[in-house]
Amino acid sequence: MKKLLIFALLVLPAVLLTVDGGSRLMAHATEDELDEELDVEVESDDASVTQTDEVETDDEPETTKSPDADTFLLFTRPLHSSGSQLELPAGYPVEFLVGFANKGSDDFIVETVEASFRYPMDFNYYIQNFSAIPYNREIKPGHEATVSYSFLPSESFAGRPFGLNIALNYRDASGNQFSEAVFNETVSITEVDEGLDGETFFLYVFLAAVVVLLLVLGQQFLGSYGKRKRSPAVRKTVETGTTNTKDVDYDWIPAETLKKIQNSPKGGKVSPKQSPRQRKAKRAAGSDE
Repeated sequence: MKKLLIFALLVLPAVLLTVDGGSRLMAHATEDELDEELDVEVESDDASVTQTDEVETDDEPETTKSPDADTFLLFTRPLHSSGSQLELPAGYPVEFLVGFANKGSDDFIVETVEASFRYPMDFNYYIQNFSAIPYNREIKPGHEATVSYSFLPSESFAGRPFGLNIALNYRDASGNQFSEAVFNETVSITEVDEGLDGETFFLYVFLAAVVVLLLVLGQQFLGSYGKRKRSPAVRKTVETGTTNTKDVDYDWIPAETLKKIQNSPKGGKVSPKQSPRQRKAKRAAGSDE
């Protein structure tokens, strides 16, 4: 046992030092690898940021317009007068017409109309893109055409200003592409007050039900309390005995006594008010005679 203890005391520190040194080496190696990965990621992020900046700078959309074409815009829902800020109701469709007039000698093809909400302080920053509706209508020289477009502002945008951009994309017979912003202004999204919405209606119904329930409970409480207060007094019953002589049973009285009663001056009528003592006294007087 002593040799095993000595061997364990000698070997255990060596094993601990070896394991600790290996873990440190592994930790240093892992940290170095992580540092290298971070350096590579940072460098790649910088490169991507630089490339993104370059792409954004190079790919900024430019509004182009053909000198042989004229465009018009008319809001039909809601109506809008020039010189005032456009207000769009949140949660309701917005409709407008885009007119195109060909003043040149070549044909034009109206391809698409698209709309988008932009950040009002920077129109290059998109908030929401709406669908681009394709038309592909051919416009002959000297002719005009009108296309319609509609979109639905979200109710979450209510009470906030946004930049509204409406673009008309078309091309000429030579294949030259044009993208003209027929509307590019700041608009206000307004919240429509409907008066009585569903939530308010159900709230009023609930309050009315609570009031009716309280009235019913109050009526029941008052009714039970009044009944307790107006409880009828208990009448005491007094026994008066038998007042009608016809209802008296004379079978238990001896025949001699009945004859005497019938021969009495009262004609056989028995006064119900006589006490038993009086009746005994009369019987005793009759026996003495």
